[in-house]
Amino acid sequence: MRAAILMTAVCALLVATPAQAVAIRPDTIALPNGFQPEGIAIGSRHAAYFGSRATGDIYRADLRTGEGRVISKGPGTASLGIKVDRRGRLFVAGGLGGDARVVDSRTGAVLKSFTLATAPSLVNDVFLAWDAAWFTDSTNPVLYKVPADLRGEVTRLPLTGAIRYGTGINANGITTTPDRRSLLIVQSNTGKLFKVNADTGATTEVDLGGESVANGDGLLLEGRTLYVVQNRLNAIAVVRLTADGSKGRVIKRITDPRFDIPATVARDGDRLYLPNARFSTPPTPDTTYSAVAVRP
Repeated sequence: MRAAILMTAVCALLVATPAQAVAIRPDTIALPNGFQPEGIAIGSRHAAYFGSRATGDIYRADLRTGEGRVISKGPGTASLGIKVDRRGRLFVAGGLGGDARVVDSRTGAVLKSFTLATAPSLVNDVFLAWDAAWFTDSTNPVLYKVPADLRGEVTRLPLTGAIRYGTGINANGITTTPDRRSLLIVQSNTGKLFKVNADTGATTEVDLGGESVANGDGLLLEGRTLYVVQNRLNAIAVVRLTADGSKGRVIKRITDPRFDIPATVARDGDRLYLPNARFSTPPTPDTTYSAVAVRP
């Protein structure tokens, strides 16, 4: 009888442990002082990667514990948008540096660097397709295509059609349409979404029924649901898209008192994680930064 009771207690503990582990997972991840985060990517084993717009350093955090460290020293220019592929390679947008880097997420080694632009530019965000990484430029109406095998040449795709570049941050976050036949980009300064033909660069505006996603930054697509981070509005617009991405409807906005100008978003389990870029806070070496978790 005692053995049976003991076995029952052990089984109950084993069943309870995963739920308890989820319960104690931190909702706020502290990042290094002065780090100035912008991009986030989440890979295997609950590892989150953050890029510094101050130095280009890459910081890896364990979302289960909140602990982390810098795994790759930057080149002294920014690391903005960041994505991780199934091989554990981080594709990093280089901001004003006009470049892209590919970093080994395990060792922090730079596998390859690409010069995307030599004129003034702002290489801002990245999307990983099956055959390539696509980068936006917030200064110049062009997308950059870096081959996934890292062996070919960079392709420049001029943007034509509906999009019009103006003062401020133009094309920013990038992803695919739900049917995966076109690309989607958000234009921060106009609050518009655009479909992009990945072969020709022709753009058409996504019909949002009169809604705006002003200050749109990072994008996350899940099925036909698009999460648009509206950085300075401290909100995430949740957009329900048609399969081809030609139309969308803002069904709600997610806000949280811990938001301090979040820039980008990635999912781990039942949570969305967003780094607080704190664009309106003058940066110093002692300025605190964090990423926060919310449930969609």
